[in-house]
Amino acid sequence: MARVLWPLLLLPLLGGGLGGGRAAAAKGWSCRQDDVTFELITGFVYSAPKDVLDTRTGTLKLSDCIAACQDQAGCQSLNFETGLCVLFSSSAETHPGGLAKSQFPVFTLFAQKTCLRGAKAGAAGGAAKTGAPARNWAFETVRGHVLRTSVRRHHRVASRRDCMQLCLDQRDFVCRSANFHHDSGDCSMSDMDRFTVSGMSSLTAEERVDYLESNCVSDPIKMCDFTEQPGRILKTVDSVHQDVASLADCRKLCLQSTEFRCHSFDYEDTGPKVCRLSHHAAPSLQHIEEPYLELDKAITYQLTACYNVTIDCRGTDMVARVQTNKVFNGKVYAKSRPNSCVSDVVNSLDFQLKLGYHDLNCDVKQDAPGKFSADIIIQHHDQIVTGQDVGLSARCSYSLENSTVGHGVRLEVAGEPGGGGAGANAGAAGSGGAVQSQETTYVVSPTVTMRITDRRGEDIHTAQVGDALSLRFYILDQHTPYQIFVRELIALDGVDSSEILLIDSLGCPTDPTIMGAISTVDTVDGSQVLQAPFDAFKFPTSDVVQFKALVTPCLPKCEPVVCDVEDYYGMVRRVDSYGRRRRREVSSKGKDDDVILMQSIRIADKFQFEAQPRGSLVREITDSLGERTTTH
Repeated sequence: MARVLWPLLLLPLLGGGLGGGRAAAAKGWSCRQDDVTFELITGFVYSAPKDVLDTRTGTLKLSDCIAACQDQAGCQSLNFETGLCVLFSSSAETHPGGLAKSQFPVFTLFAQKTCLRGAKAGAAGGAAKTGAPARNWAFETVRGHVLRTSVRRHHRVASRRDCMQLCLDQRDFVCRSANFHHDSGDCSMSDMDRFTVSGMSSLTAEERVDYLESNCVSDPIKMCDFTEQPGRILKTVDSVHQDVASLADCRKLCLQSTEFRCHSFDYEDTGPKVCRLSHHAAPSLQHIEEPYLELDKAITYQLTACYNVTIDCRGTDMVARVQTNKVFNGKVYAKSRPNSCVSDVVNSLDFQLKLGYHDLNCDVKQDAPGKFSADIIIQHHDQIVTGQDVGLSARCSYSLENSTVGHGVRLEVAGEPGGGGAGANAGAAGSGGAVQSQETTYVVSPTVTMRITDRRGEDIHTAQVGDALSLRFYILDQHTPYQIFVRELIALDGVDSSEILLIDSLGCPTDPTIMGAISTVDTVDGSQVLQAPFDAFKFPTSDVVQFKALVTPCLPKCEPVVCDVEDYYGMVRRVDSYGRRRRREVSSKGKDDDVILMQSIRIADKFQFEAQPRGSLVREITDSLGERTTTH
């Protein structure tokens, strides 16, 4: 039987004892109807019981609650929680004392009317310029917080609303956010926001500063990735959709949302065929205490990155232009020329690669007279191809015929373990000086092997980039008193000795998105097995990935090192990694022997750019000199 969790209806939304006659708050408030929009504040509730205009239970969409307030001239603000909408004739703009934090048991969304030119019709820097649809709330404010990011422009203004208007009117760049300093009146505008910046430490608390984030910008919605957040769902969402047929349809609703920039969704966790969407995700909930409800078997799908790619066919070259919704650091290159036809990208949302038709460094193919093609890779890491990367097949056709447009998908590769043994073995006798009346025992260092396995410990024979794998380290001696620790684990390619450090000299992962911390594996016989989880990757110049690690025995046991690990969203957590030896309190009678282990796997590129059989994950982006159709 399906679990049904219906929204909680909370009395705090109706206001507590902070009321008073507030109907006069709207008096004197004047704004053209086309310029009336809303400012959203998450985690706060407005209390004014004598100013309540209407209470609507069963309201499942924030947009419906806002529309109800929009239609009433006397309505100035609202409180919304999933399932309940309360309208007020006053707002926190004129009565700030009525606004208080509301984060338990669920967090409240408060919205109040404001007047911004072009928020609906689209000013030069507003919805029209960015391609975003007209939305019924324009900005979200995070009180007492500042976004630490690059500032494109400063202005001195009189109010928070004036700062919003400046951001909306910005012509020289897409203004995604602004910091308003109450004391100085400084309005610092940026083309970044909480979702585009790398990491989650950029938004920090600071008194007398408000962070303003625009809802009037558009984001790429092609080639999008969602990561699973298991065991939890948001307590409050923007909209609830019923009778949604599948998870894919729910995902589509999120990507095609017009009322807000959807960043997360869950499906069938609160009822059969129920799809819930939210403009919030982990990067925007740092200031909310416990925004998620812990729920077994529930999954929140959180948007990570999207890419819109267009191809510009010019007289002597083609230009692949990429727009993304998260700051990109990596490279884009021609697949057959990863070193000579490449564009390095640093902290950018928009980047491009130019491929000359007669440039030997780029190796653009001429399939027929007037028809050119190239295979392109968008690579996140500077050195290796990972599961996040994207492969594109670009085509330019110089004719007057209509052209088609598609989009790229994930790069897929597969491989088999290279021939040879299962690793390198090493053993050495300990040394000890014989002393009169003293018995000396020699303990042989353990024999250690390294294997490439799946997460269950089974040896692998094929793999795709992004597959969940592990490096496992085994002590073959059943009765050895030793344990082992692993450090200085590197991956090398099989061509030009390019290498990347995965586990440092302390035993901590250098990039947890590539390889995780070293942990112990429970075994039936009690033998020590260590594993380092990773997602399969390869180097762009080689189909061979070789792993090399330094393994050291220790007595009587190895203590873990505590590592600070940062995830994809910048959240830092402390984990144990078995990568350091325990200091001995007495001299050992044997000696530890460092062991160098090596193992390799051959990864063959399965991307069939040219053939593109039915069902292939490779798509092409085509453009012609005549009538062009490109992605947006």
